[in-house]
Amino acid sequence: MEKIKFVFFGTDEFSVKVVETLKQRGYLPNLIVTVPDKPQGRKLKITAPPIKIWGEENKIEVFQPESLRNDNVIKKLEVANLSFAVVASYGKIIPDKILRLPIRGCLNIHPSLLPKYRGATPIESAIINGEKFNGISIILLDEEMDHGPLVAQKKISISDNTYYPEIRDLYATSGGELLADILPDWLAQKIKPIEQNHLEATYTKKITKSDGLISLSDHNQINYNKIRALTPWPGAYFILKQKDRDLKIIITQADLLDNQLKIKKVKPEGKREMDWESFENGYQITKPI
Repeated sequence: MEKIKFVFFGTDEFSVKVVETLKQRGYLPNLIVTVPDKPQGRKLKITAPPIKIWGEENKIEVFQPESLRNDNVIKKLEVANLSFAVVASYGKIIPDKILRLPIRGCLNIHPSLLPKYRGATPIESAIINGEKFNGISIILLDEEMDHGPLVAQKKISISDNTYYPEIRDLYATSGGELLADILPDWLAQKIKPIEQNHLEATYTKKITKSDGLISLSDHNQINYNKIRALTPWPGAYFILKQKDRDLKIIITQADLLDNQLKIKKVKPEGKREMDWESFENGYQITKPI
């Protein structure tokens, strides 16, 4: 296969699955653009984004600008003489000056059936809402969020008992496969992008730690969807009322059997993960809220 020059914009595990799939199909980027290393965890250890680690392992140059809106970034991409760009879970809006640089534009892999579920959390939101189907969209990026015209789409089912990481990986791999399938026709200008129906657009919001709070008295299906969507981060949790304090209990594994929520594993605040039976035996439980 003739070497095609392209840049890959990405950050997290979704990005890694996409670019690894592209690699397996014979498409390897010349450059990876990602966010700077950031402090993470309780000890605030400086940590590289997953896509940077992948890039270094595959001997690909990794570029980590603080901002895309400076001349040095534009010059670096200009001299690369790129055929196209791929964006998958990068996390920042890409300015128009950069979108115009690749000959065949910037293609974004988004894990929803656009125009539904635009924004940062399409997979989590679809799970929480109890969707049976979602999918992958490839769009030609413009400067508005998930707004550009559609290049390709694929509908994918959401299993009732799978958790976010498994669904994320499935969608990322499917996105990489779909992009590899359409790239020859896209580069040959055989695909005409189709404008989204913006009147049907729906939007998702960023998830915070407080979004993980559930009440065990709520509907079992609602709680189960939330547990599946928010594992491993920020984790679905309930508050256990104790005499001296309120204890945060993160639910790490649960099942829904005959419409009954069965909690299998939990992680009490400051403790290791344990099965539910051990938790019941080890704690004096009052009514959880």
